[in-house]
Amino acid sequence: MIALLRGEVAVRRTDHVTILCGDVGYRVAVSAETLRHVPAVGERVTLHAHLIVRDDALALYGFHAEQERDLFLMLLSVQAVGPKVALAVLSGGHPRELIAAIAAGDAARFQAVPGIGKRTAERIIVELREKVVVTSDGHGGAGMPIVASRGSGPRALARDGLIELGYAPAEAEELLRGAEGESAEELLAHALRVARAPSS
Repeated sequence: MIALLRGEVAVRRTDHVTILCGDVGYRVAVSAETLRHVPAVGERVTLHAHLIVRDDALALYGFHAEQERDLFLMLLSVQAVGPKVALAVLSGGHPRELIAAIAAGDAARFQAVPGIGKRTAERIIVELREKVVVTSDGHGGAGMPIVASRGSGPRALARDGLIELGYAPAEAEELLRGAEGESAEELLAHALRVARAPSS
């Protein structure tokens, strides 16, 4: 899994950048929010990354902040939200603002994103509202930062892996039911064996 890219900006476009790491250039899709933090061509940059494997392609996504990557993964878990729509959501503001909108149940904020209708906007709120956590920084009230709960346990990571492979959230949960293993890799391998087993 490619988790971090550090190198020279070789190409900078409105929806992607190419990062030269050694002698290899990685084309990375980015949100408008991340692009604001990417320097000019020739400058060095560090991006958190997430690789999505499809049957016909390997797609790499880059993020200025780890919190943005966490929110991207949360959005992908929502039915009818794919990588392009998730990036469009992330382009709508700072991750903290978007997470605050989820916590507040502000569906209108997401309905304003191109490609998202009322039903999908409401689904984002319903499915993700319990996954965001409000933590006090000692100032109280408006000073309380809102962060994404990563749900980084082995089972959650295995579930995210199945979703990345194209399984619906409900299918991923079903495949992991009864799965045994201490690591996400073991759980994922078990779920894939179940998926490939001939149905009786």
